[in-house]
Amino acid sequence: MPDLRQHSINIILDNQASSGAFIASPNMANYAYSWFRDGTFIAYAMDRVGEHSSAQRFYDWCATVINARSDVIERALLKTTRGEPLSADDYLHTRYTLDGRDGTDASWPNFQLDGLGTWLWGLQEHLQATGRTTLPDTWAHAVDLTVRYLIGLWRTPNYDCWEEFNEYLHPHTLAAIYAGLRAATTLNEANTQHIADAIAEIRRFVLSNGCRNGRLVKSFITQISIQVGSNTQQHVSPEHSELTMITNAVDASLIGVTTPYGLLSPTDPIMQATLAQIEVDLHRPGGGVYRYLGDTYYGGGEWVLLTAWLGWHYARNGEVERARELLHWVEAQADADGNLPEQVSTHLLAPNRYPEWETRWGAVAKPLLWSHAMYLLLYEALKSTK
Repeated sequence: MPDLRQHSINIILDNQASSGAFIASPNMANYAYSWFRDGTFIAYAMDRVGEHSSAQRFYDWCATVINARSDVIERALLKTTRGEPLSADDYLHTRYTLDGRDGTDASWPNFQLDGLGTWLWGLQEHLQATGRTTLPDTWAHAVDLTVRYLIGLWRTPNYDCWEEFNEYLHPHTLAAIYAGLRAATTLNEANTQHIADAIAEIRRFVLSNGCRNGRLVKSFITQISIQVGSNTQQHVSPEHSELTMITNAVDASLIGVTTPYGLLSPTDPIMQATLAQIEVDLHRPGGGVYRYLGDTYYGGGEWVLLTAWLGWHYARNGEVERARELLHWVEAQADADGNLPEQVSTHLLAPNRYPEWETRWGAVAKPLLWSHAMYLLLYEALKSTK
Protein backbone atom coordinates (compact mmCIF):
# COMPACT_ATOMS: atom_id res chain seq x y z
CA MET A 1 0.00 0.00 0.00
CA PRO A 2 1.32 3.49 -0.80
CA ASP A 3 2.18 6.01 1.91
CA LEU A 4 -1.30 7.04 3.03
CA ARG A 5 -0.44 10.65 3.80
CA GLN A 6 1.00 11.33 0.37
CA HIS A 7 -1.64 9.23 -1.34
CA SER A 8 -4.35 11.26 0.41
CA ILE A 9 -2.80 14.49 -0.84
CA ASN A 10 -2.58 13.07 -4.35
CA ILE A 11 -6.18 11.81 -4.28
CA ILE A 12 -7.39 15.30 -3.38
CA LEU A 13 -5.23 17.13 -5.92
CA ASP A 14 -6.09 14.68 -8.69
CA ASN A 15 -9.81 15.13 -8.04
CA GLN A 16 -9.89 18.90 -7.87
CA ALA A 17 -11.62 20.26 -10.96
CA SER A 18 -10.16 23.03 -13.07
CA SER A 19 -12.83 25.28 -11.54
CA GLY A 20 -11.34 24.70 -8.08
CA ALA A 21 -14.19 22.51 -6.83
CA PHE A 22 -13.46 19.22 -5.08
CA ILE A 23 -15.60 16.29 -6.21
CA ALA A 24 -16.96 14.40 -3.21
CA SER A 25 -16.07 11.03 -4.71
CA PRO A 26 -14.97 10.23 -8.26
CA ASN A 27 -16.40 6.70 -8.17
CA MET A 28 -20.01 7.35 -7.16
CA ALA A 29 -22.40 9.13 -9.50
CA ASN A 30 -24.50 10.61 -6.70
CA TYR A 31 -21.39 12.18 -5.20
CA ALA A 32 -20.17 13.79 -8.42
CA TYR A 33 -20.74 17.22 -6.87
CA SER A 34 -18.97 19.64 -4.58
CA TRP A 35 -20.27 20.59 -1.15
CA PHE A 36 -19.18 23.73 0.71
CA ARG A 37 -18.79 21.87 4.02
CA ASP A 38 -16.86 18.88 2.73
CA GLY A 39 -14.86 21.05 0.38
CA THR A 40 -13.84 23.48 3.09
CA PHE A 41 -12.50 20.70 5.30
CA ILE A 42 -10.64 19.39 2.26
CA ALA A 43 -9.24 22.86 1.54
CA TYR A 44 -8.28 23.25 5.19
CA ALA A 45 -6.40 19.96 5.01
CA MET A 46 -4.62 21.21 1.89
CA ASP A 47 -3.55 24.31 3.80
CA ARG A 48 -2.30 22.13 6.65
CA VAL A 49 -0.05 20.12 4.31
CA GLY A 50 1.20 23.22 2.47
CA GLU A 51 -0.89 22.92 -0.71
CA HIS A 52 -2.11 26.50 -0.43
CA SER A 53 -2.83 27.03 -4.12
CA SER A 54 -5.29 24.14 -4.03
CA ALA A 55 -7.15 25.71 -1.13
CA GLN A 56 -7.13 29.11 -2.82
CA ARG A 57 -8.68 27.70 -5.98
CA PHE A 58 -11.48 26.13 -3.94
CA TYR A 59 -12.25 29.43 -2.21
CA ASP A 60 -12.26 31.15 -5.59
CA TRP A 61 -14.89 28.63 -6.70
CA CYS A 62 -16.98 29.24 -3.56
CA ALA A 63 -16.95 32.99 -4.08
CA THR A 64 -17.96 32.56 -7.72
CA VAL A 65 -20.88 30.29 -6.79
CA ILE A 66 -22.15 32.67 -4.11
CA ASN A 67 -21.74 35.86 -6.11
CA ALA A 68 -23.64 34.33 -9.03
CA ARG A 69 -26.63 33.86 -6.69
CA SER A 70 -26.86 37.26 -5.08
CA ASP A 71 -30.45 37.56 -6.33
CA VAL A 72 -31.38 34.36 -4.45
CA ILE A 73 -29.84 35.71 -1.27
CA GLU A 74 -31.57 39.07 -1.55
CA ARG A 75 -34.92 37.41 -2.21
CA ALA A 76 -34.53 35.08 0.77
CA LEU A 77 -33.65 37.96 3.06
CA LEU A 78 -36.55 40.08 1.81
CA LYS A 79 -39.06 37.28 2.28
CA THR A 80 -37.70 36.44 5.72
CA THR A 81 -37.95 40.07 6.79
CA ARG A 82 -41.56 40.15 5.62
CA GLY A 83 -42.35 36.85 7.33
CA GLU A 84 -43.18 35.21 4.01
CA PRO A 85 -42.60 31.50 3.35
CA LEU A 86 -39.53 30.50 1.37
CA SER A 87 -39.92 28.40 -1.74
CA ALA A 88 -37.39 25.94 -3.08
CA ASP A 89 -35.99 28.73 -5.28
CA ASP A 90 -35.40 31.07 -2.35
CA TYR A 91 -32.33 29.57 -0.71
CA LEU A 92 -28.83 28.56 -1.69
CA HIS A 93 -28.26 24.92 -2.51
CA THR A 94 -25.87 22.78 -0.53
CA ARG A 95 -24.20 21.02 -3.47
CA TYR A 96 -23.17 22.17 -6.92
CA THR A 97 -21.76 20.70 -10.09
CA LEU A 98 -18.03 21.14 -10.48
CA ASP A 99 -18.61 24.07 -12.83
CA GLY A 100 -20.86 25.78 -10.27
CA ARG A 101 -24.36 24.93 -11.48
CA ASP A 102 -27.22 23.85 -9.23
CA GLY A 103 -27.83 20.13 -9.02
CA THR A 104 -30.84 19.08 -11.09
CA ASP A 105 -32.17 16.31 -8.83
CA ALA A 106 -35.21 17.95 -7.24
CA SER A 107 -35.51 15.17 -4.66
CA TRP A 108 -32.08 15.91 -3.17
CA PRO A 109 -32.18 17.89 0.10
CA ASN A 110 -30.77 21.35 -0.54
CA PHE A 111 -31.45 23.79 2.28
CA GLN A 112 -28.44 23.56 4.60
CA LEU A 113 -26.56 26.32 6.39
CA ASP A 114 -23.59 24.60 8.03
CA GLY A 115 -21.57 24.55 4.82
CA LEU A 116 -21.79 28.31 4.41
CA GLY A 117 -20.64 28.91 7.97
CA THR A 118 -17.84 26.42 7.47
CA TRP A 119 -16.55 28.12 4.33
CA LEU A 120 -16.27 31.46 6.15
CA TRP A 121 -14.36 29.72 8.95
CA GLY A 122 -12.10 28.01 6.43
CA LEU A 123 -11.48 31.22 4.53
CA GLN A 124 -10.07 32.90 7.64
CA GLU A 125 -7.93 29.85 8.33
CA HIS A 126 -6.61 30.07 4.76
CA LEU A 127 -5.65 33.70 5.21
CA GLN A 128 -3.80 32.86 8.41
CA ALA A 129 -2.02 29.92 6.77
CA THR A 130 -0.87 32.00 3.82
CA GLY A 131 -0.17 35.27 5.62
CA ARG A 132 -2.61 37.23 3.49
CA THR A 133 -4.17 40.26 5.09
CA THR A 134 -6.69 41.40 2.49
CA LEU A 135 -9.41 39.70 0.49
CA PRO A 136 -9.81 39.94 -3.27
CA ASP A 137 -12.90 41.97 -4.14
CA THR A 138 -14.77 38.88 -5.32
CA TRP A 139 -14.11 37.12 -2.02
CA ALA A 140 -15.08 40.18 0.02
CA HIS A 141 -18.38 40.47 -1.86
CA ALA A 142 -19.14 36.78 -1.31
CA VAL A 143 -18.30 37.11 2.39
CA ASP A 144 -20.70 40.03 2.75
CA LEU A 145 -23.50 38.14 0.99
CA THR A 146 -22.91 35.01 3.08
CA VAL A 147 -22.83 36.92 6.37
CA ARG A 148 -26.10 38.68 5.63
CA TYR A 149 -27.72 35.42 4.50
CA LEU A 150 -26.65 33.55 7.65
CA ILE A 151 -27.68 36.33 10.02
CA GLY A 152 -31.06 36.49 8.31
CA LEU A 153 -31.76 32.76 8.21
CA TRP A 154 -29.92 31.06 11.07
CA ARG A 155 -33.14 30.68 13.07
CA THR A 156 -34.81 28.80 10.20
CA PRO A 157 -34.75 24.99 10.51
CA ASN A 158 -32.81 23.29 7.74
CA TYR A 159 -31.25 19.95 6.90
CA ASP A 160 -28.45 18.80 9.19
CA CYS A 161 -24.97 18.01 7.92
CA TRP A 162 -26.20 14.54 6.86
CA GLU A 163 -29.00 16.13 4.83
CA GLU A 164 -31.70 14.81 7.13
CA PHE A 165 -34.18 16.09 9.75
CA ASN A 166 -35.05 19.37 8.05
CA GLU A 167 -37.78 20.20 10.56
CA TYR A 168 -35.18 20.75 13.29
CA LEU A 169 -32.43 23.10 14.32
CA HIS A 170 -29.04 21.49 14.96
CA PRO A 171 -26.28 22.52 17.38
CA HIS A 172 -23.66 21.44 14.86
CA THR A 173 -25.15 23.70 12.20
CA LEU A 174 -25.50 26.60 14.60
CA ALA A 175 -21.90 26.14 15.74
CA ALA A 176 -20.72 26.22 12.12
CA ILE A 177 -22.63 29.46 11.58
CA TYR A 178 -21.19 30.82 14.84
CA ALA A 179 -17.65 30.03 13.69
CA GLY A 180 -18.26 31.49 10.26
CA LEU A 181 -19.65 34.74 11.60
CA ARG A 182 -16.85 34.99 14.13
CA ALA A 183 -14.36 34.59 11.28
CA ALA A 184 -16.23 37.25 9.33
CA THR A 185 -15.50 39.85 11.99
CA THR A 186 -11.89 39.71 10.79
CA LEU A 187 -12.74 39.19 7.12
CA ASN A 188 -15.17 42.08 6.83
CA GLU A 189 -14.64 45.30 8.75
CA ALA A 190 -18.16 46.60 8.06
CA ASN A 191 -21.01 45.98 10.53
CA THR A 192 -18.81 44.04 12.94
CA GLN A 193 -21.04 44.97 15.86
CA HIS A 194 -24.07 43.58 14.05
CA ILE A 195 -22.14 40.37 13.45
CA ALA A 196 -20.93 40.24 17.05
CA ASP A 197 -24.50 40.57 18.28
CA ALA A 198 -25.55 37.61 16.11
CA ILE A 199 -22.62 35.53 17.37
CA ALA A 200 -23.57 36.15 20.99
CA GLU A 201 -27.23 35.35 20.31
CA ILE A 202 -26.42 32.08 18.53
CA ARG A 203 -24.27 30.90 21.41
CA ARG A 204 -26.95 31.84 23.94
CA PHE A 205 -29.58 30.11 21.83
CA VAL A 206 -27.61 26.85 21.60
CA LEU A 207 -26.96 26.78 25.33
CA SER A 208 -30.59 27.61 26.12
CA ASN A 209 -32.23 25.21 23.68
CA GLY A 210 -29.71 22.67 22.44
CA CYS A 211 -28.81 21.03 25.75
CA ARG A 212 -30.44 18.42 27.93
CA ASN A 213 -29.13 16.63 30.99
CA GLY A 214 -25.94 18.66 30.89
CA ARG A 215 -24.94 17.88 27.31
CA LEU A 216 -25.72 18.82 23.74
CA VAL A 217 -28.39 16.99 21.76
CA LYS A 218 -28.50 16.07 18.12
CA SER A 219 -31.35 18.40 17.13
CA PHE A 220 -34.28 20.32 18.56
CA ILE A 221 -37.55 21.79 17.35
CA THR A 222 -39.55 24.91 18.17
CA GLN A 223 -43.20 25.76 18.13
CA ILE A 224 -43.67 28.33 15.36
CA SER A 225 -44.26 26.78 11.93
CA ILE A 226 -43.72 28.26 8.48
CA GLN A 227 -43.85 26.73 5.04
CA VAL A 228 -40.51 26.28 3.24
CA GLY A 229 -40.97 24.76 -0.20
CA SER A 230 -43.17 21.70 0.08
CA ASN A 231 -42.07 20.92 3.64
CA THR A 232 -43.57 22.27 6.83
CA GLN A 233 -40.68 23.73 8.81
CA GLN A 234 -40.46 24.81 12.41
CA HIS A 235 -39.28 28.39 12.79
CA VAL A 236 -37.99 30.30 15.80
CA SER A 237 -38.91 33.92 16.22
CA PRO A 238 -37.08 36.16 18.71
CA GLU A 239 -40.26 36.27 20.80
CA HIS A 240 -40.97 32.52 20.76
CA SER A 241 -38.13 30.20 21.65
CA GLU A 242 -40.07 27.70 23.78
CA LEU A 243 -39.39 24.13 22.83
CA THR A 244 -42.15 21.68 22.07
CA MET A 245 -39.80 18.75 21.51
CA ILE A 246 -36.10 18.07 21.82
CA THR A 247 -34.21 14.96 20.86
CA ASN A 248 -32.18 13.13 23.49
CA ALA A 249 -29.69 11.55 21.10
CA VAL A 250 -26.16 12.67 20.35
CA ASP A 251 -24.68 12.91 16.89
CA ALA A 252 -21.00 12.54 16.08
CA SER A 253 -21.11 15.85 14.21
CA LEU A 254 -21.39 17.50 17.64
CA ILE A 255 -17.60 17.11 17.87
CA GLY A 256 -17.56 20.13 15.59
CA VAL A 257 -19.13 22.35 18.25
CA THR A 258 -15.68 22.55 19.81
CA THR A 259 -13.35 21.20 17.08
CA PRO A 260 -13.05 23.26 15.02
CA TYR A 261 -15.94 25.68 15.47
CA GLY A 262 -15.15 26.71 19.03
CA LEU A 263 -18.65 27.56 20.25
CA LEU A 264 -17.71 25.63 23.40
CA SER A 265 -14.20 25.10 24.70
CA PRO A 266 -12.96 21.49 24.97
CA THR A 267 -12.91 21.86 28.76
CA ASP A 268 -16.49 23.09 29.02
CA PRO A 269 -18.48 20.55 31.11
CA ILE A 270 -21.25 20.50 28.50
CA MET A 271 -18.78 19.65 25.76
CA GLN A 272 -17.03 17.04 27.88
CA ALA A 273 -20.36 15.38 28.72
CA THR A 274 -21.31 15.42 25.03
CA LEU A 275 -18.06 13.77 23.98
CA ALA A 276 -18.41 11.20 26.75
CA GLN A 277 -21.87 10.28 25.42
CA ILE A 278 -20.53 10.06 21.87
CA GLU A 279 -17.90 7.63 23.16
CA VAL A 280 -20.57 5.50 24.85
CA ASP A 281 -23.18 5.55 22.10
CA LEU A 282 -21.28 5.96 18.85
CA HIS A 283 -17.66 4.84 19.20
CA ARG A 284 -17.45 1.10 18.80
CA PRO A 285 -14.74 -0.16 21.20
CA GLY A 286 -11.59 -0.70 19.19
CA GLY A 287 -13.40 0.45 16.07
CA GLY A 288 -14.81 3.48 14.35
CA VAL A 289 -17.47 6.09 14.98
CA TYR A 290 -21.10 5.95 13.87
CA ARG A 291 -23.07 9.03 12.84
CA TYR A 292 -25.96 8.51 15.28
CA LEU A 293 -28.01 5.67 16.74
CA GLY A 294 -30.79 4.81 14.33
CA ASP A 295 -28.72 5.58 11.23
CA THR A 296 -29.80 3.35 8.34
CA TYR A 297 -27.84 4.87 5.42
CA TYR A 298 -25.97 1.93 3.88
CA GLY A 299 -26.97 0.05 7.02
CA GLY A 300 -25.41 2.57 9.40
CA GLY A 301 -21.70 1.82 9.26
CA GLU A 302 -18.68 3.30 11.01
CA TRP A 303 -17.61 6.50 9.29
CA VAL A 304 -13.93 6.96 8.53
CA LEU A 305 -14.11 10.74 8.52
CA LEU A 306 -15.89 10.84 11.90
CA THR A 307 -13.34 8.51 13.44
CA ALA A 308 -10.57 10.79 12.18
CA TRP A 309 -12.55 13.83 13.40
CA LEU A 310 -12.74 12.45 16.92
CA GLY A 311 -9.03 11.66 16.78
CA TRP A 312 -8.30 15.16 15.51
CA HIS A 313 -10.12 16.57 18.51
CA TYR A 314 -8.15 14.38 20.92
CA ALA A 315 -4.83 15.20 19.26
CA ARG A 316 -5.50 18.93 19.45
CA ASN A 317 -6.28 18.63 23.14
CA GLY A 318 -3.35 16.53 24.29
CA GLU A 319 -5.02 13.10 24.39
CA VAL A 320 -2.36 11.68 22.11
CA GLU A 321 -2.81 7.96 22.79
CA ARG A 322 -6.54 8.07 22.14
CA ALA A 323 -5.88 10.00 18.94
CA ARG A 324 -3.22 7.54 17.82
CA GLU A 325 -5.54 4.57 18.33
CA LEU A 326 -8.12 6.22 16.09
CA LEU A 327 -5.45 7.04 13.50
CA HIS A 328 -4.44 3.39 13.34
CA TRP A 329 -8.04 2.29 12.85
CA VAL A 330 -8.50 4.80 10.02
CA GLU A 331 -5.29 3.69 8.33
CA ALA A 332 -6.44 0.07 8.53
CA GLN A 333 -9.55 0.92 6.49
CA ALA A 334 -7.55 1.87 3.39
CA ASP A 335 -7.63 -0.67 0.58
CA ALA A 336 -4.57 -2.00 -1.22
CA ASP A 337 -4.44 1.14 -3.36
CA GLY A 338 -4.63 3.41 -0.30
CA ASN A 339 -8.21 4.57 -0.87
CA LEU A 340 -10.42 5.37 2.12
CA PRO A 341 -14.20 4.81 1.96
CA GLU A 342 -16.99 6.92 3.40
CA GLN A 343 -18.01 4.21 5.84
CA VAL A 344 -17.14 0.65 6.79
CA SER A 345 -19.84 -2.02 6.70
CA THR A 346 -18.34 -4.69 8.98
CA HIS A 347 -20.39 -3.77 12.06
CA LEU A 348 -23.64 -2.19 10.91
CA LEU A 349 -26.33 -0.65 13.09
CA ALA A 350 -29.06 -1.74 10.67
CA PRO A 351 -27.64 -4.53 8.45
CA ASN A 352 -31.02 -5.26 6.89
CA ARG A 353 -30.99 -1.76 5.34
CA TYR A 354 -27.67 -2.13 3.53
CA PRO A 355 -28.96 -3.98 0.43
CA GLU A 356 -31.48 -1.28 -0.49
CA TRP A 357 -28.78 1.38 -0.66
CA GLU A 358 -26.39 -0.83 -2.59
CA THR A 359 -29.18 -1.56 -5.08
CA ARG A 360 -30.09 2.11 -5.31
CA TRP A 361 -26.65 3.76 -5.48
CA GLY A 362 -24.07 1.00 -5.82
CA ALA A 363 -21.14 0.37 -3.49
CA VAL A 364 -20.17 2.72 -0.65
CA ALA A 365 -18.28 5.75 -1.98
CA LYS A 366 -14.54 5.11 -2.24
CA PRO A 367 -12.34 7.06 -2.31
CA LEU A 368 -14.16 9.78 -0.40
CA LEU A 369 -12.13 12.98 -0.45
CA TRP A 370 -13.55 14.13 2.90
CA SER A 371 -12.30 10.91 4.52
CA HIS A 372 -8.81 11.52 3.16
CA ALA A 373 -8.93 15.15 4.30
CA MET A 374 -9.91 14.26 7.87
CA TYR A 375 -7.18 11.63 7.95
CA LEU A 376 -4.67 14.32 6.97
CA LEU A 377 -5.95 16.63 9.72
CA LEU A 378 -5.55 13.90 12.31
CA TYR A 379 -2.12 12.92 10.96
CA GLU A 380 -0.86 16.51 10.97
CA ALA A 381 -2.26 17.18 14.43
CA LEU A 382 -0.45 14.15 15.83
CA LYS A 383 2.75 15.12 14.03
CA SER A 384 2.70 18.49 15.77
CA THR A 385 2.60 16.75 19.19
CA LYS A 386 5.94 15.02 18.67
